[in-house]
This record gives sequence, structure tokens and C-alpha cells, in this order.
Amino acid sequence: MAEDSLECNHSAKKLCVSLVPIFNHLDHSEQVEVAQTSRSKKYDKREMIFQAGSPSEYLYIVHKGKVKIYNLSESGKEQLIRILEPGDFMGELAIFTDEWLTSYAEAMEPTEICAIHKSDLQVLLEEKPAIAFKLLAESTKRLRQAEKNIERLSSQDVEKRLASFLIEQVKVHDSFKITLPMSKKDLASYIGSTQETLSRRLTNFEESGWIEQTGQRKIKVLDLDALRAIDD
Repeated sequence: MAEDSLECNHSAKKLCVSLVPIFNHLDHSEQVEVAQTSRSKKYDKREMIFQAGSPSEYLYIVHKGKVKIYNLSESGKEQLIRILEPGDFMGELAIFTDEWLTSYAEAMEPTEICAIHKSDLQVLLEEKPAIAFKLLAESTKRLRQAEKNIERLSSQDVEKRLASFLIEQVKVHDSFKITLPMSKKDLASYIGSTQETLSRRLTNFEESGWIEQTGQRKIKVLDLDALRAIDD
């Protein structure tokens, strides 16, 4: 029974590794090798995975569940940075620096994380340089998205930010019927608004015939061109 459990754990960690873009190009034996260096941990909803001010020591991979990454302002206001789902990773700067973490990671639902210590990952990068290139590519993609978000927050009003977000979700879902990846409270934080202002803007969009709210997190985009006109 113990052997079955151990084998199940190894298989789960290997599956966790295979989900990640920086590892999924490796062959089976190499993915198993990476998985053997990882450790798995489960988190309850709203449980903290890491906090600002903690040592940056691990690459964290979301195996199951959903995680939100956010910063806190001096006044304690939460600013959502991004939402991570299975296959996404965080903490990659731990590989290259000895700096302390500056963000918070919180489980949005029951979540399972695979974590690889920086020392183990550095050995893997030396043995398999292709992983470093994949990691650089993913980090560059995140940097571009972060720059885009900063520009959006500094130069656009809430209406434009919301329209831009809905357009992005249509692309992600490849459908006009979308499900918000976060609560409306978190969405308000993500676009730099308040929940009340977000609700008003969504109502305005609906009254204008551009969207239809079909559930707590479900939205049907009725006029994509109108949203694009706002975003231009």
C-alpha cells in the first residue's frame, strides 16, 4: 500500500512538471528527473503560499487549483497582479537572485503546489541549458504583460481597462461567452478600480447592449466592435 502511494505521488509530481512550458519539451525520463527534485504541498482556500519579505528560495508550480499574486499598498489596499492556474509557475527570480519576495501568493481555492528549490533548479539549468532559454522566454512574456498592465493603469480610465480585459478574455476563451477567471472584487483590484465602480461600468456596458451578464462570473459579449472602439 505504501509503495502504491509513493508511486502515485511520483506520478502526480511528474504530471505537475509536464504541465509547465519550461519543462514540457523534455522527454519522459528528464521530466521524471525534474519531478524527483520537487516537493508537493496542498493549501486550503485563502491560505498563504508565500508572503512579501520571505526568502526567495523556490520555483512554485501550480498543479491543481488557482492562485492569486498581489501586492499591498502602504494603506493596505490589495493590487492584483495575476491569476495562476494549473501549469503556471511563480518565484522564478529565486533562481537568479538572493532577493526577498515582494509579492503575496494566496490560494483562491483548494490548491496543490509543486516546489523546486533554487539549488536543485540551478543544477538542472547547468545540465539542461534549454530549460534556461524556455524560462527566459516565459519571463520575457510576463515582463511584456506587466509593462502593458502598467501602461494601461497609468494611461486609461476604468472603462477602457474593463473593455480591454473583456477583449482579452474573448481571445483566451476563443468565444463570446466568457467566464471571469476571478471574482469581481479581484477583477476590480486587477484593473485598478473599486468593486462599486466595476459594477457600474458592467451595468453601463449591459444597458448599452454590448454585453450580457448571465451569471456571477459569466458574461456574453454581444458587441465586440463597441468594446474595441472604447479600447482604441
